[in-house]
Amino acid sequence: MPNIGAPGYILLIILALLLFGPNKLPELGRAVGRTFREFKNGARDILSEDERAGRKESKDSVVQASQTTSSEVQPQPEDKRLS
Repeated sequence: MPNIGAPGYILLIILALLLFGPNKLPELGRAVGRTFREFKNGARDILSEDERAGRKESKDSVVQASQTTSSEVQPQPEDKRLS
């Protein structure tokens, strides 16, 4: 894929000015900025929810493992049939 380069960017800017006019371009820039900001915040929220769920699962597994270990440590009643 070839690089656009400086002449390509200049052509894109001139084309945008012709299509939207100099008064609309700042509004379009703000709208694009808001859109990117909302996307970034949404992605951050999703990632933090995944981290919280992962931490909760790891805590549950630690609690479950400690309960299993504590039941294994408790002395078992002796079997009278072996004596």
